[in-house]
Amino acid sequence: MKLTATRYEINSHVATVWLHRPHRHNAWTGRMHTEYRGLLAALDTDPDVRVIVVTGTPPTFCVGGDSEALAGHAARGRYDDGVRADAARPGYGVRPELDADLVCQLGMRVPVIAAVNGACAGVGLALALWCDLRFVSATAKLTTAAPKLGLPAEYGMSWILPRLVGLTRANDLLLSGRIVTGAETATWGLWNEVLADGATTLTAARAYAAVLANGVGPAALAATKRQIVDDLLGSDPGLSVQTSKELLDVLTAGAEYREGVAALREKRPPKF
Repeated sequence: MKLTATRYEINSHVATVWLHRPHRHNAWTGRMHTEYRGLLAALDTDPDVRVIVVTGTPPTFCVGGDSEALAGHAARGRYDDGVRADAARPGYGVRPELDADLVCQLGMRVPVIAAVNGACAGVGLALALWCDLRFVSATAKLTTAAPKLGLPAEYGMSWILPRLVGLTRANDLLLSGRIVTGAETATWGLWNEVLADGATTLTAARAYAAVLANGVGPAALAATKRQIVDDLLGSDPGLSVQTSKELLDVLTAGAEYREGVAALREKRPPKF
């Protein structure tokens, strides 16, 4: 489909996706949601892509649901996500718990990194929370937004946020909807790095993505991501060990492992 609310580029195995409605501060719409899902599905199945970075067209990340769409929900008296019935389903089918909007990012083959380069609210914050890694501008203003609109926690934030920052801080953000900044939340466990501004945030996220894309075996990266998600969703320690041993047996038979060992012995960077 023609992209009008998102855009992307691929460079050295790293795909960068922009939420792209700058005239509306990248506010979320059904069209953006549909395009975003389509892009993720396409990129996740592209063998040239090993990592995805998600950001917003400057100066914002995503200010949440578009106010016109929010007004439409009020007029109808019900919620309509506006997503096309035939929308792509990236990450679906891995396990039932992940077959849901945004959560499905955890089911994807490739890691998804959020570069929160500016204001981030509501569904925009949920999108970032469901990424595997997160970088943020110190000056970015962040809010769950929902309670101030008379709404509940959106898109599974009541599940993921306590697991990232603990129950006390999650309750603070989810119940109050108060605005915080990247700098204020720097030590909360939300972010892999807090940067000075939006531009350096995207640069840092892409630099980290390049490390994963070019310095780590893609099969190992996908397998480890799956291990982390499976254990997060309830694996016991013994099963985690057994799964790792089974994966070791599979991956040691591959060319990726042979290259990793050769690079180690020859004291050179691996060429995956």
